[in-house]
Amino acid sequence: MEKNNQEIKNEIIEGRNAVIEALRAERAIDKIYINKGDVDKTLGHIASKARDAGIVVVECDRRKLDFMSVTKAHQGVIAVCAVRDYCTVEDILASAEERGEAPFVVVCDEISDPHNLGAIIRSAECAGAHGLIIPKRRSAGLTAIVDKSSAGAAEHALIARVPNIPAALKDLKAKGLWVYGTAADGQNDLWHTDFSGPVALVIGSEGDGMGRLVRESCDFIVSLPMKGQISSLNAAAAAAITMYEILRQRMGNT
Repeated sequence: MEKNNQEIKNEIIEGRNAVIEALRAERAIDKIYINKGDVDKTLGHIASKARDAGIVVVECDRRKLDFMSVTKAHQGVIAVCAVRDYCTVEDILASAEERGEAPFVVVCDEISDPHNLGAIIRSAECAGAHGLIIPKRRSAGLTAIVDKSSAGAAEHALIARVPNIPAALKDLKAKGLWVYGTAADGQNDLWHTDFSGPVALVIGSEGDGMGRLVRESCDFIVSLPMKGQISSLNAAAAAAITMYEILRQRMGNT
């Protein structure tokens, strides 16, 4: 328990003055949790500064803050730090260009489990993806748990965080990328899908899969062959298999 508390302590900042100073120092903050319904001016100032900096502000009840708190003196606000800064989508595409390769981008549509996100980041880095895109809301971020679950891959992978996944996919398509979504009912069998050229691979959320607008943004919906009694794989496992099929095809074309 003591080790777990230390890990949590390393990734959160508690208390009004501490959070204000973190914002002033432009720390890489993933989200800020604020006590719901609290009209304190200082908390309002923190929320305003955070939103101006593009940081997600989540209003929650005091019980959640009490559960998250290590010091038990959170004063109605807790900031969860990112282990490193996010990049831009342009940075990811520039990385592909620098390597002289067709872009290979992994897009995570609301992967909320930090262990799953960490595993996907690890697979993406190993399979040669140029970077990942995650949404600002309803998604795990670059926290210490994600970093640990990625076995350090999060320290090397380029990860962009965007406000809207469908809009990001539209921009990628305008830049020449083909968008492949993954779903159990996909009409394109994985082993017979051509992944040559610039690829954006969308991984849907653990429970609901891809959102409607995200699915409609895909050029192809790909499914994995299933021979057992279970109808689907864990999101991270499905992502790894699909990414390595993309890598296999790319290695065969070099």
